[in-house]
Amino acid sequence: MAWVSLKIEAQDNTADLISDTLMALGALSAIIEDANAETIDEQPIFGEPGDPPPGIWQQNLVSALFDEGVDVSQIMTDLQQQSKLTNLQYSTEIIQEQDWVRATQSQFEPIRITDQLWIVPTWHSSPSPDAINIILDPGLAFGTGSHPTTHLCLAWLTQTVSADKSVLDYGCGSGILAIAAKKLGAGNVVGTDIDTQAIQSSLYNAEQNNVAAEFYHASQYKSHEFDIVVANILSSALSVLAPALAKSCKAGGKIALSGILREQEADVSAIYAQWFDMEAPQYMESWVLLTGTKKCAP
Repeated sequence: MAWVSLKIEAQDNTADLISDTLMALGALSAIIEDANAETIDEQPIFGEPGDPPPGIWQQNLVSALFDEGVDVSQIMTDLQQQSKLTNLQYSTEIIQEQDWVRATQSQFEPIRITDQLWIVPTWHSSPSPDAINIILDPGLAFGTGSHPTTHLCLAWLTQTVSADKSVLDYGCGSGILAIAAKKLGAGNVVGTDIDTQAIQSSLYNAEQNNVAAEFYHASQYKSHEFDIVVANILSSALSVLAPALAKSCKAGGKIALSGILREQEADVSAIYAQWFDMEAPQYMESWVLLTGTKKCAP
């Protein structure tokens, strides 16, 4: 079995009309994509909380899927007649049936954080069995180790966690940072998140890795002090939560903050400098990891 993928170039003011019309003409599915995706002209449209509504890309591809044997020429004729659009540029591709599970899994290989720490999907064997291996599949919560912010936090934990240190993973997502801390030898490890699905994901992943970490929804979390605090969330949230995160870190304790773009670094660092002696930032692609040591009370 095969399908026909029809891709049509569209402007920001025509993409929705083309997509809706194709569905009315029998498309099995229709999606709108950035025509410049994965190029230097890629257009980010999703901001942080408080930013204006994202809108849509200026240059788009409307991608529709049809059953094999469809008359593409007739579809294009009907589309232009019904939408009143002319001179639409399009291309087609035959999509063969395949094992979609295997195709998806092939995109996720084991991830080396350091020689000491690897992230390994369940369908792979670890390339380094003697290392610390976190078993983790892509899921509904953020954090697989592939994103630069997660990678930066994990590498920092390998250098910072020591035996029996307590760790707070604020905005735990998949629980990957809390699980890593526990496997690195931490004592009491707690994760918290505002997303119920994240807590469920974290609990499941902790069980898969045979680690005993505690995870709480933010509404049920009772704050107390930790030796190490790590928060991989949006910079706007980090700014608002600075007093709470500072309160959660013991005097002399360590903090790591990520989810910060390079252009946001100075502002976030200045906020946390009220409570922490900030250290040299670490970079990966366009992302920043800020770390510091909690100042002792005068």
